[in-house]
Amino acid sequence: MTLAEPVWKRIAKIIIAQWLIIGIGIACLLAYLFPNVAKHGGIIRSEYSVLYGAVAVVFLISGLSIPQEKLIRQLFNWRLHLLVQVTSFLFVPAVVLAVVHAILAGDKDARIDRAVLAGYIFTACIPTTIASNVVMTRSAGGDDAAALAEVLIANLLGPFVTAGWTVTLLPKSKEFDVWRDGDGDLTAMYRDVFKQLGLAVLLPLAVGQLVRYLWSKQTALIMQKYKIAKIGSACLLLMIWTTFSSCFATGALQGLTTESIIFVTLFNIALYVFLTIICFALSRPPQGLCRITFGRWQVFKQIPPVETIAVCFCGPAKSTALGIPLLYAMWTPVDLFLKAKTSVPVLLYTTEQMFVAHFFVHAFRWWTRRLEKRREWEEEAAEDRQYAPETLSEVGQTEVKSTNVRESHAGNAP
Repeated sequence: MTLAEPVWKRIAKIIIAQWLIIGIGIACLLAYLFPNVAKHGGIIRSEYSVLYGAVAVVFLISGLSIPQEKLIRQLFNWRLHLLVQVTSFLFVPAVVLAVVHAILAGDKDARIDRAVLAGYIFTACIPTTIASNVVMTRSAGGDDAAALAEVLIANLLGPFVTAGWTVTLLPKSKEFDVWRDGDGDLTAMYRDVFKQLGLAVLLPLAVGQLVRYLWSKQTALIMQKYKIAKIGSACLLLMIWTTFSSCFATGALQGLTTESIIFVTLFNIALYVFLTIICFALSRPPQGLCRITFGRWQVFKQIPPVETIAVCFCGPAKSTALGIPLLYAMWTPVDLFLKAKTSVPVLLYTTEQMFVAHFFVHAFRWWTRRLEKRREWEEEAAEDRQYAPETLSEVGQTEVKSTNVRESHAGNAP
């Protein structure tokens, strides 16, 4: 008879299994109670300690974990780039723009703050996030080299695409003139963004790759033994903490109507889930569509499951690290409080995407295990089919030999 497991041990297992979700809740609570600690320009100077330090740790770990040949191969994977970047810069803005115009048509009393709607158009046009994509893809068992390649490409394109694309898509009504006519100087923004890409992304990634190249076996052993990749997940909590601290410190959330807050909270979740489903469908189209060709080109093609996971995390995600500096640089003449309200969709979407992505990590783990079991079953079935004819053939040959022997004996009989 086995003894029942103590209650405290079961609670401890639940906490350990869901530590990231619990950590997000604690980070949000600390941000609400002490917003001046981790806000931009706050006590810990999070614009450097977190947006440089924590992000650098994530990409150092990525450099230590990913083989060079794997990363180089994914950098030349044009189908993957087309799928992710078109989704991020074209499909997401199209969906958000349709929703914004639907709200404008039905909300004549402006119960949904127009700053929120302008913020959503801006959010749709910014590139995919820098750190969480790689961490979530790795946690789900996907191809983190593919995620890393998409992060680098998107954040190099983003500073040049986002500003003009946002102004182009803004509704033409007068209530959006304040954002359309904002004539900010983007020079400082470009300098800050590319400085962060160089110091927080490219440099630690190069250092990690160099260390892995020189001591590949030792690096792989240490990474696996001490589970260094878990540190990257912990760094995400620091990013959520500083994001919400800045949000609460500006009073932007408090200045929005109840309808606007409810809309933003629920729409973020619905949008992220919808975009993830679309990315999955585009990555793994039905076999019937895969037979469609255009000349010698196959129009639809299923990509490997590990790359599919990377697409599903990179396609719907957006970057607060690039989004917030770009927003404030684009609309420098705009009132600070109005800019803070405009930034709410960016801040909340990038936070909620990490929360929802945590559940998709478990969903994709289940999916990959299911594919693996199906593959094993198909291989066993193929072996059985291959073995069966050989067995029947051997039985048939034995019967023929037995018949020939009996006939021979009968012919030799007196």
